[in-house]
Amino acid sequence: MSVRIKATATSRGIGTNSIVEHSGRAARNSLERAGIRPEQVGVLINAGVFRDSNTVEPAVSALIQKEAGIGLDYHSPDDATTFSFDLMNGAVGVVNAIQVATSVLETGGAEYVLIVSGDTHPSLTRSVADDEFPYATAGAALLLERTDDAEGFGRVHTVTGTGTPAVQAYVDTATMGTVGRGLMTVEREPDFTDRLLGVALEAALAALADQDLSGLALIASTPAPEFPKLLADALGIDQDAVRVPDLAEGDPHTAALPLAYDRALAEGTLAGYNRVLFVAAGAGPSAAAVLYRLPA
Repeated sequence: MSVRIKATATSRGIGTNSIVEHSGRAARNSLERAGIRPEQVGVLINAGVFRDSNTVEPAVSALIQKEAGIGLDYHSPDDATTFSFDLMNGAVGVVNAIQVATSVLETGGAEYVLIVSGDTHPSLTRSVADDEFPYATAGAALLLERTDDAEGFGRVHTVTGTGTPAVQAYVDTATMGTVGRGLMTVEREPDFTDRLLGVALEAALAALADQDLSGLALIASTPAPEFPKLLADALGIDQDAVRVPDLAEGDPHTAALPLAYDRALAEGTLAGYNRVLFVAAGAGPSAAAVLYRLPA
């Protein structure tokens, strides 16, 4: 038994910069695509980091769950319930969430697990990345289920680098004054791309474990536009096998992997491939990789 992707969905633009609205919309759309009722989702995991107005409490997963209309009615003890929580580990969070979701599904703890991710500037006044805040506003959803077929996710491999974080974000309490809910400071070290590439390569090699690279597509996080192709070169994967999200507005950060996968499905560019290597790298520096065997 393994765990596979039942459906995906994304949300960006459409008159809002709220990541709660984008993630909630992506969640609803993924259920509609799969033909799944909201009450069938046992667990919702939010891997997003940068949220509306720097919200701390309640958990943003609960706000997204409400926006998506999942698990809100408890009229009797027999009503289905949905447990939601935030799992924040920067750009690596979605792969970490896949690891947690796999454990939940393999032990029968839920029928479906829904992973949502995405980020926005806390001021909600912009959606396009710039030098001060290098992340684009976008939401995405992955709906996961158990399967007895020869497809789905393999083991997740994680790597943590040494030294400074390479990239970090924080609210500067010494200078934020009365406008801290709309501010975020992001610092990237000059060599952050190279350092993220190092840990991403280590995680990817562990996930591949000397497997044949033929029929393999690569989807990687996008801390720099060229990052996925740099990783492909280091792994010996053909550049034509790299699939990326729409980067016109900048790095979608925690939503990069599901956005790229959803785009590849929509455009039919995974035809001819039997596996996808998902690799995420971010602050820490840290990375995670998992091999996904596509449905036949």
